[in-house]
Amino acid sequence: MIHTDDTKSILSAVTSQKSSLAYFIEPDFELLDHLLRLDILNLRQVASVRRKETVYDRNDALLDLLTSEEQCAKFLHALQLTGQQHVVNFVKENGGQKHNHVIT
Repeated sequence: MIHTDDTKSILSAVTSQKSSLAYFIEPDFELLDHLLRLDILNLRQVASVRRKETVYDRNDALLDLLTSEEQCAKFLHALQLTGQQHVVNFVKENGGQKHNHVIT
């Protein structure tokens, strides 16, 4: 589980960092499958993301679908499951601007 002592929401963090996140999320190796299994995305949404031509476009499309705090929390969990802890850290550390979080 991911914990933070910061009052800023995960949704707000993901939304505000979207343009940066699109450069280093790796959506093509199991992330979308985990998002489907965790009920973050449905089959149509996954297919729509996969149809995008570039990895940046896929990431933009994926991030646009994250509209709730619960989805974003599960998204961070899916990132951990796919070895993308660096992305979780980026989100939790506000793009490297904060250092008072605890991630377990």
